[in-house]
Amino acid sequence: MAGRRFIVEADGGSRGNPGPAGYGAVVRDGDTGLIIAEAAEFIGHATNNVAEYKGLIAGLRAAREIDPGAEVDVRMDSKLVVEQMSGRWKIKHPDMQPLAAEAKTVLPRGQVRYTWIPRERNKDADRLANEAMDAGKAGKQWEPKAPKAAVPAAEPAAPLETAAPKAGWAAPADLGTPTTFVLLRHGETPLTPEKRFSGSGGGDPELSEKGRWQAERAAEAMAARGTIQAVVSSPMRRTRQTAETVAARLGLDVRIEEGLRELDFGDWEGLTFAEVQERHPADLDAWLASAKAKPTGGSESFTTLAHRVGVARDKILARYAGRTVLVVSHVSPIKTLVRLALGAPPDALYRMELSAAALSAVQYYTDGNASVRLLNDTGHLR
Repeated sequence: MAGRRFIVEADGGSRGNPGPAGYGAVVRDGDTGLIIAEAAEFIGHATNNVAEYKGLIAGLRAAREIDPGAEVDVRMDSKLVVEQMSGRWKIKHPDMQPLAAEAKTVLPRGQVRYTWIPRERNKDADRLANEAMDAGKAGKQWEPKAPKAAVPAAEPAAPLETAAPKAGWAAPADLGTPTTFVLLRHGETPLTPEKRFSGSGGGDPELSEKGRWQAERAAEAMAARGTIQAVVSSPMRRTRQTAETVAARLGLDVRIEEGLRELDFGDWEGLTFAEVQERHPADLDAWLASAKAKPTGGSESFTTLAHRVGVARDKILARYAGRTVLVVSHVSPIKTLVRLALGAPPDALYRMELSAAALSAVQYYTDGNASVRLLNDTGHLR
């Protein structure tokens, strides 16, 4: 039976470089993004690089203890360690060579992939490294805190709320082939022309006749494009119908990703904006003013949606690295993916138009950069 997928985030630090040093590492479940193991240690007098390598080794060992057959996506904000362990940079420093060699022996090479991430997206490992150094300063060793229930935070912290928006006009050649998301909003349903709220808490409508026609046109466009290598869809009926139409044309299967479902609009489901404004004016004003506000009777805000979509994005990136993936979803998740790629604030969601069956595209590079290549293209529907 195939092993599980883990995400290892590791970091190390030295107060003085060299100076008192420590490392931290977390292991996340690759499907849920939840932290399932932590490791940290004060290592005495050392450099930042030594501490970072020791953090990597500890994270890999923690993953191996849980499942030695797991596929592991290592994410670190140390460009040096990522590039050296990926084999793109030579390891010249004598202190680094034995540590890199040790890291390579923890798991088979084919099971581990390395990705650079910005420092702000590595806060859990950084926190643990600092806890270890604080413990060392007090003459102690780091000890894990009492385990918490394995549930996502109600309002996620910044690392899951933003993606690195640093891509320039083009990616450097040594970053390799980017992973491309071709984002397709589902075709029309009976609710779409009337601009009614239609989320994951309503009746899960099917495509209308026009929506099915739109899905066929999208399938033709993707067949002509000739680059789609996988199809991933929200679990909702309208997205599955759209995805299945395209996938059948391309000879591909559809993989369902729960994190791509639409926002739950609660009591607003099936209502127009004007009707919500009339019936729930205070809640609507709050929702438009803050990403943390929820629709009346709804279960999640745009902040929690961003967390969910961010986890789904990372799962797809880990599974289809370097490939072009058709991602079939809804207005809110697609706009959120674009917003995160741009590093834009939450209210940017209200400044994007996304038509039924429209195409958008985002490319993700191995150094953590993202680039929006297309937004709301409806040319295939004309």
